[in-house]
Amino acid sequence: MLHLLGLDPGLGVTGWGVIGVAGNRLSPIGCGVIATDPAADVPSRLRALHEALASLIAAHAPAEAAIEETFVNRNGASTLKLGYARGVALLAPALAGIPVAEYAARTVKQAVVGTGAATKPQVAMMVRRLLPGAVFDRADAADALAVAICHAHHRASRAAWARAQGAGIRQASA
Repeated sequence: MLHLLGLDPGLGVTGWGVIGVAGNRLSPIGCGVIATDPAADVPSRLRALHEALASLIAAHAPAEAAIEETFVNRNGASTLKLGYARGVALLAPALAGIPVAEYAARTVKQAVVGTGAATKPQVAMMVRRLLPGAVFDRADAADALAVAICHAHHRASRAAWARAQGAGIRQASA
């Protein structure tokens, strides 16, 4: 069974989720959040995030990772801090030699719920439906599992397309 790691980055709270993939079957392996101390300085928080992610990667040995892309909000300082956390979340699996895919929030919601405008409660409900037995109490963990599910769906589509290309089927030109 292949393990995929999904990450929903944040400086205060980073959601993580690991799913198992066997063919078209998905199963929950684990999920949770990594919270950093809001009283600590930014470098200390980034180090704590990296250490927690490295430990998580060592414990679950995912074959691939996926991360939600950053959206820009009105507060420039908050966006910058989110970017720092996202950089650490991209770096940790890369340092472990794990390929990392990136997905826009709308793409994740589309893959899991069927609409890119889904709400957080809708995403959480569909994650519970797609991963029976998944237990989470934070939206950040549900979002991270959704990122992992999105990656599983996209990698399956890419594999099917590669097989079709190998069989001589070509995409029609527009």
